[in-house]
Amino acid sequence: MQNPNTFYTEQLKKHQLEVKTIFKQLTGLSFARLFVFLATSIGVYFSFSTLQIAIPLGLVGVVGFIYLLSRYTDVKYQYNLKKALVVINEEELKIASGDFHDRNEGLAFLNPNHAYSLDIDLFGKGSFFQYMNRTVTQEGTNTLVNALTANGIESIVTRQESIKELAQKPEWRQQFLGIASLIEIETSTKQITDWLKKYQPFLPKAIAWLPLTFTIGSLIILGLGVFEVISYLFLGYWLLTGLGITGLYLKKVNSLASNTDKIKDTFRQYAALLNQIENETFTSKLLKNKQLDIQQEHKKASAIFSKFSKHLDALDNRNNFVSAIFGNGYFLSDLKNTYKIEQWIALHKNTVTNWFEVVSFFDAYISLGNYTFNHPDYVFPEIVEGNTIIKSKDLGHPLLAKTKRIASDLLIDDQQFFIVTGANMAGKSTFLRTVSLHIVMANVGLPVCATSSQYHPVKLITSMRTSDSLTDDSSYFFSELTRLKFIVDALEKESYFIILDEILKGTNSTDKAIGSRKFVEKLVSKNATGIIATHDLSLCEIEKELDDVKNYYFDAQIINDELFFDYKLKQGICQNMNASFLLKKMEIV
Repeated sequence: MQNPNTFYTEQLKKHQLEVKTIFKQLTGLSFARLFVFLATSIGVYFSFSTLQIAIPLGLVGVVGFIYLLSRYTDVKYQYNLKKALVVINEEELKIASGDFHDRNEGLAFLNPNHAYSLDIDLFGKGSFFQYMNRTVTQEGTNTLVNALTANGIESIVTRQESIKELAQKPEWRQQFLGIASLIEIETSTKQITDWLKKYQPFLPKAIAWLPLTFTIGSLIILGLGVFEVISYLFLGYWLLTGLGITGLYLKKVNSLASNTDKIKDTFRQYAALLNQIENETFTSKLLKNKQLDIQQEHKKASAIFSKFSKHLDALDNRNNFVSAIFGNGYFLSDLKNTYKIEQWIALHKNTVTNWFEVVSFFDAYISLGNYTFNHPDYVFPEIVEGNTIIKSKDLGHPLLAKTKRIASDLLIDDQQFFIVTGANMAGKSTFLRTVSLHIVMANVGLPVCATSSQYHPVKLITSMRTSDSLTDDSSYFFSELTRLKFIVDALEKESYFIILDEILKGTNSTDKAIGSRKFVEKLVSKNATGIIATHDLSLCEIEKELDDVKNYYFDAQIINDELFFDYKLKQGICQNMNASFLLKKMEIV
């Protein structure tokens, strides 16, 4: 079993060394470019009177400079990638130490109308999402959030297999994330796909051959001018002719260029990400199917994206004054590049969405694989049929440090309802969130914090953090009732595992006891499975009347005027409460 921190430390040292080595290469290439530029300039200057020497010398110098510039660009990309990999490994070591509260909290995904996202520390400060999220793209983040909130119980084993496989590819995952981190998104992929689908081409079919014909004409006129068959003035006239033809479409080309300028970096980087996916070998069904989704007529999506990216870069060269004047005047470059872009859009505008979605899927699932790799001691729940819903040994909360985590065994069968009592701070709410996260993680396909677990898939619904709403003019009590109604209505449609924490807090104790009892009886009558935590010991009387209700508790003991908790789930009813003791201990009363 590979130790995650050992892996990250080794990778960090490796990439730090590579960064230093590549930096030396960049420095050497910079000096080489400067030397070629100076040597070419001096050579052309002293041979300018003899064009037969100056022109070839200038061409050789330009070619050499362009080669060095291209080489520098490639090496700089590798330099930035290695720096990104350094950051990735530094972050993993930092998170492993418990320092992760500066990361994205996912507050935008808190939804009070969702079945559980508001209640179980799935999002927010110190949340499960903040701890495990490694997505780089916004679309990948959305895909991960959808997976965590889907509440889906189908194809869990298939998801488990794909996550297990990704967990075993740590270097590939990091390479993907490193490449993805270099993307500078100006426009979302949804905006891009919407624009592509709505785009209306404006160039006539004649543009397919006109730029090539015009380029041949330019070369012929240049050759005739060099050998003094015709006057060099013809080159000027030809230049003006090319600019005139380009000018007929200038406004529309400018509009296209303003849009493509915002998306060219996205396509370049997504081509690299698609290439990463295509060139990796996968064996799990889900990952192999995703690979098939990015193939079109036996062509790789990365090659198709890369080709489009080159067209966009070529059009972007019009921003260079020299390229704009001479490129359009002699080669009709704007029209040629625009035509290629329009042809690409016509061919692929309806499939781009699928390719973007595959990248987003891998961006999200890498987070799941990474989480699995980081917790080699966690177990994948065994998906079972039958009466048992959860049978877990040493079940603990995955966000608690291993040294502080107290685990408990849990066995709950279908249509059983547990009433959990306990003193303040004894661990009731933590236990409810532990069980909730077990269900969510198991449904996603993740391993859970336990030494063993058998699980019959079930959807989750909770009521733990109801709040009043000034915006909706709702009282706390009415918000609670609305949430409980939401649960009852959901049970009319399908089965759920229900988790409740101290319901009906917005009313007096007598009314609360009566209402809570009736609500639990209502749930049991609907054959619901779940857990309710309460301080109201009278609720425990239901166990005597209904066989499906069981009482459990978390204990607290006062020894030598000190409060002690063991945080272990026990069967029975709590007898020790501590509110009065704490008030006195803290000198409040």
